[in-house]
Amino acid sequence: MKFSEYILNKSETRAYSWIVFLLTICESIFLFIPPEVFMTPPIIANKRRAIPITIAASLGSLAGGAIAYMIGMWLYDSVGMWIIETFSNPELIESTIKPMFTKYGILIIVLTAVTPIPYKLLAIWLGFIGYPMWLFLAVSAIFRTGRFAIIAALLYFFQERANAIVKKYFWPLTIGTIIAAGLGICLISLF
Repeated sequence: MKFSEYILNKSETRAYSWIVFLLTICESIFLFIPPEVFMTPPIIANKRRAIPITIAASLGSLAGGAIAYMIGMWLYDSVGMWIIETFSNPELIESTIKPMFTKYGILIIVLTAVTPIPYKLLAIWLGFIGYPMWLFLAVSAIFRTGRFAIIAALLYFFQERANAIVKKYFWPLTIGTIIAAGLGICLISLF
């Protein structure tokens, strides 16, 4: 059996919702793989899984966002500083991030929630600068869930076509995702 078919068969199980939940938590804290990568196999394998997978991804994203926020708030001097020094520039926080969030906080959260901009770094920064956690999580809940719901709806309505594409181009899509994640990390390192 091809590896892609094996993944699609395994993703039809109910346990895969927990896998999506846990991987999305990890994505919101330290992984640089978009959650859509975890969401796609179960939905194209069985489109009735679209709603449970969207809920699992949304809840995992919020849990991971809250943990990343707490890393910034409580563990900034150790873990948080290492993450920011590895993937960004600490001077940006004082010179750019705090003033930007005073003026454009909600807009930046929305932009990060719906684009591939690293959500984890935003959450750590927000914890560090003391941005209201409830506001961060509320805006994230609305817009991250919306993003996941749009992806799930597209996969639901185009399930057969998506299934054929994944089966045919599994390895190029997988390698492309890894390369895109690596490029994202490189771009973040430049700032």
